[in-house]
Amino acid sequence: MRYLLDTHILIWALSGEEGLLPPEVAQMIDAPENEICFSSVSIWEVAIKNTVRPGQMGVKADTLARLCGKAGIRELPMTSRHALTVTSLARPDDAPTHKDPFDRMLIAQAKSEGMVLVTHDKKLKDYGEPCVMMV
Repeated sequence: MRYLLDTHILIWALSGEEGLLPPEVAQMIDAPENEICFSSVSIWEVAIKNTVRPGQMGVKADTLARLCGKAGIRELPMTSRHALTVTSLARPDDAPTHKDPFDRMLIAQAKSEGMVLVTHDKKLKDYGEPCVMMV
């Protein structure tokens, strides 16, 4: 199976801090038959959020990219095909407001690539996309 880790799941997976990463995600990452990826969007998100509010993400963007490489987590670059897939994402009118463009880009990448986006963000379930896995 091919999995795309959302930004927080990625940070938790690489932090080594006990109790952050749900056990089922740790098992999924350790399973040799699974392909685990991170998005270039996550590096972009960390860089922007740390510029606006230094330290907000708990790791610097360059450190996160380096840790992903050391851990053997494959990078998924953002493409125009992914960007165009964002237009197919919809939420019900009565769903809570969701203004995070990074999340939409991650869903679009997973959807485009036939991957499963692993996330803890409950707002993403409102997109109704089968590629979103809540943990």
